[in-house]
Amino acid sequence: MRVEGFVKDGYEAVRQVFQRLVDDGRETGAGLSVWRDGREVVRLGGGWADAGRSRRWRGDTLVMPYSLSKAFVTLAALVAVRDGALALDEPVVNYWPEYGTGGKETTTLRHILTHRAGQPRFPAEAAELDLLDDRGLRDSLAQASPEHVPGTSLGEHALTYGHLVDGVLRAGAGTTLGETFDDVVRPALRLDAWFGVPDGSLGRVADLEYAHPDWPHRLHAAPWLQIPAGALDPERTNSRVWRQSVFGAVNLHTTATAMAGFFAHLTSEDGPVRDLLGPALHSELLTSQVTDYDEVFGTRITWTLGFVRDKGKIAKGGIGGSAAWWSLRHHHACAYLTRRLDDHSRAAEIAAALGDDLTVVGED
Repeated sequence: MRVEGFVKDGYEAVRQVFQRLVDDGRETGAGLSVWRDGREVVRLGGGWADAGRSRRWRGDTLVMPYSLSKAFVTLAALVAVRDGALALDEPVVNYWPEYGTGGKETTTLRHILTHRAGQPRFPAEAAELDLLDDRGLRDSLAQASPEHVPGTSLGEHALTYGHLVDGVLRAGAGTTLGETFDDVVRPALRLDAWFGVPDGSLGRVADLEYAHPDWPHRLHAAPWLQIPAGALDPERTNSRVWRQSVFGAVNLHTTATAMAGFFAHLTSEDGPVRDLLGPALHSELLTSQVTDYDEVFGTRITWTLGFVRDKGKIAKGGIGGSAAWWSLRHHHACAYLTRRLDDHSRAAEIAAALGDDLTVVGED
């Protein structure tokens, strides 16, 4: 299948890698975007947007990139900090009294945003809850004891991140994650990205599919993704009700162009993210906060408030193979978003063609 789109001079190698991924069948539907100096220099799409192979991938195809979503949950939380409704180092219990049980009395918003709240998964008691029982899942986190003393251990809060932030926003700021993203974050950043895809854009959404039938069982993070059931099940994640819900840890729907454009301006002192948050919080967002062994990632890692960072990049990826990053060495941004759920080798090959390395390495 022919890859559609454009590449500017000097980026032909990127097209060649992307075309090979499609030709070899390692990619059945993906978008790729690269930005440099404030403009898009690569926009490519290949494969199909649907499981029935009837809709070709387009430049405006939306796809769910799993944990890449978390960066935008972070921004919603920081908007409330900007407005004085929340504070990074105030105990969450001061806003959300029901949360202060089982050893969580000292948990702060900073602990949550840096994946050190000790709740990297929903408790066993939530196993009977539906994937979209938003209130029930929030309540299960409030009632549960943490797996570790808050602030003492690191593990990406794989499915819980959005519900934790949403709980704090509801209790402390009188708003929700979805409302803050829709009313403040998305308009300020001019993002084609959605927690809850509007009716008119549902036809742009790509279907997720496994690269291999046993893909979910190959994952290092599998134990953290089992409760509630369904987050890795295409029958659920391809449904209209899921696409129009808010499950903040994973179900943003967006385009490669939107994500690469976001990362292209992420660090800019005159960019939209700094304008949204102000200089102090913008610095907090990008500053390395903790370096440790992340039990869910299975490697040593450095987290900022919303991103993975090392000497070469500021990045965020999602289980299944999607990834986006800003290259600190080469000053370009890239996003590779895929609907074919597999490992990150495809994005890594694109990165290598750009001179980047997606290996996760702790900063110290």
